[in-house]
Amino acid sequence: MTVRKATGEEMLELWGYREPDAVSPTARFFYDNISSGNADFWATENDGILIGELYAFRDIPEDRDFADGKTTAYLCAFRVEKEYRGRGFGSRMMETVLADLKANGFRRVTIGVGPEEERNVRLYRRMGFTEKVKDCYVDPCAMDENMRPKKDECYWLLAKEL
Repeated sequence: MTVRKATGEEMLELWGYREPDAVSPTARFFYDNISSGNADFWATENDGILIGELYAFRDIPEDRDFADGKTTAYLCAFRVEKEYRGRGFGSRMMETVLADLKANGFRRVTIGVGPEEERNVRLYRRMGFTEKVKDCYVDPCAMDENMRPKKDECYWLLAKEL
């Protein structure tokens, strides 16, 4: 298994896009932030096959509770392919990302989760995301057609000290 930083082009390919100019607003937001260095796309591979992804945003200007560009970073879109879950791949990816953020001066990390996603809530709590920062109703990384954050159903913003 390999955990590595991947490129914006790899993110677009994973999301099913062939050209950076013909993507959804959310894909554009992710791609632009990866390209500018404000976000990292972390990929987990097993035998050369991409099996997991996790994105780390350094700064979310629309809501500094998520990421402030200096001490707090925001994690999102944490996924491991279903057939690889429960085998430590996600934990290894998370540990690698958290170590990288800490090495780069971040002291706190946030992540969003729906309260009804009981498995994910347990997983994040087990990983140390025990502080509930607030209830959220806007996803700062999901963009509408005007490149503004989309409204969302209630989810929790959880935090962990590094």
